[in-house]
Amino acid sequence: MKRINEGPRWSLSFITTGLMAAVMAFSLVGCSSHSDTPLFSASGYVADQGIYRLWREDDEQHRPQTLINIYSPYYGKDTVITRYEYLNDHLHLIKESHAASKDLGITLRFDSEGNVSFMQRQLADSKEKLSADDIERLKYQADKVLNLSNTLRAGNVRLTQGRWRQGVITTCNGEPVTLSLNIRSQVWLAKRAAKANDKLGLAWLTAPEGNELLLVANEDFCVWEPKQGQLN
Repeated sequence: MKRINEGPRWSLSFITTGLMAAVMAFSLVGCSSHSDTPLFSASGYVADQGIYRLWREDDEQHRPQTLINIYSPYYGKDTVITRYEYLNDHLHLIKESHAASKDLGITLRFDSEGNVSFMQRQLADSKEKLSADDIERLKYQADKVLNLSNTLRAGNVRLTQGRWRQGVITTCNGEPVTLSLNIRSQVWLAKRAAKANDKLGLAWLTAPEGNELLLVANEDFCVWEPKQGQLN
């Protein structure tokens, strides 16, 4: 996975302040019943410094099973992939990796009582334990990401990835789509398309209030996009 090219620092629909955000401009209200909640879902949002994409798979009891959070910064930093796994509705694993630095990462496991059973920070040439502050920070982030996933799903905010090629947009499944985008998104896409030799990778959000272009990059997101049944 390559580093995402810079996108605009604005968003008319999904402005948030990092993982602390709780209010989304797509008016996320109400809660979906279990019968209406999909076992597999994808969503995302815009933060101050970059883009977050979320893929989630639940068990048959609609409890979170796996949640993958991909953070793509606007400037200069590596894309960060964080994987959260749950057992019986309890956080079991946090695994953080870097797309451009395969030798860097964090692994944190919990037992059935919520106690740390394994911890490790992988550095370029060594390994070290996590501090108590590190552990609390990672647990806090995990809780925030899960709550945000619940909110986005309740508001029917859905992430789709696909390809642009010679003016035609298709999803990763090859389905042609027509996106109704605001002017700024249209300009952004047009500028990138003018410089593209062949095709671009796209990611966008769809909600009852409309579409939001999330990412445009010289990368085929479909190559690595998680699918239902592949998260576990």
